[in-house]
Amino acid sequence: MGRVLALLTLMSSLGGCGLAGTGMGAAAGAASEAQQAAQAQQSQARVKQQIEASDQQAAEQRRAAEAEGR
Repeated sequence: MGRVLALLTLMSSLGGCGLAGTGMGAAAGAASEAQQAAQAQQSQARVKQQIEASDQQAAEQRRAAEAEGR
């Protein structure tokens, strides 16, 4: 019972001075940063695939041009 009372007192005092809100804001910010990092990795993977497809297409065009020139 004493622990519960101490915890409630601590939570109410932290809430009164804004530290609880700051902690929740920091947690939300960290989650947002993690989401942005995941989106950046997905974008990077898409760009890499597009570059590889472009390189393959260019190689096929070179082979076709070389075949026509012979």
